[in-house]
Amino acid sequence: MSALDDIQVQVAQTDRPSPDHGNALPILSEIRHAVARLAETGEATCIDLAAIPFGPGDEDRLMQLLGRGEVEATVQALGPTRIWETRFPGVWVLDYANGEDQRVALQIEVDEVPRILRTQQADLGDCLAALDAGLEAAAGTASSPAPTTGASES
Repeated sequence: MSALDDIQVQVAQTDRPSPDHGNALPILSEIRHAVARLAETGEATCIDLAAIPFGPGDEDRLMQLLGRGEVEATVQALGPTRIWETRFPGVWVLDYANGEDQRVALQIEVDEVPRILRTQQADLGDCLAALDAGLEAAAGTASSPAPTTGASES
């Protein structure tokens, strides 16, 4: 018989696992500092939640603390990106997925509007060209004579 056999071991069992591993509150504190920076200097912040070692329950706890606000959007680009404002104005959750709807990134963005929803500068030139073409076509249609049926009146 070994000495290890003499050691009494008790297994403690809980009714439910711990709701989180304590990472939600430090992230909430980081968000608080990012909001202060945005208010004071206008500097936006992006927090990559995939880079943070979440334990089981941490993400759920953070999302519970952040809650949901009034604004939601979905962007379809290489897969759906779901965006929602939390109950804290200027604090956004961006949940990126691929074409198979599998998560590829999860971020918190602290800004007035998430960058993904802003028009890209390069797209504005294309927009102007399309508007010019549309205006030209509409103006040409409005000044064209009415089509004739080919029948003459007697």
